[in-house]
Amino acid sequence: MEWMMGLGLGWVTGVPGLTRAAQLQALGNGVVPAQAADALRLLLGRTGAGGVR
Repeated sequence: MEWMMGLGLGWVTGVPGLTRAAQLQALGNGVVPAQAADALRLLLGRTGAGGVR
């Protein structure tokens, strides 16, 4: 699932002590970084605080 979200290999699955269920929960509750960046750009553009690229 990490690669589909654009995260590096082991970003969540490489954390020692996390069960598979905990890994899936963490990934399922996460935000895809590329989508978050686009949302931030859109919101900042609307406020005139644009400087994010």
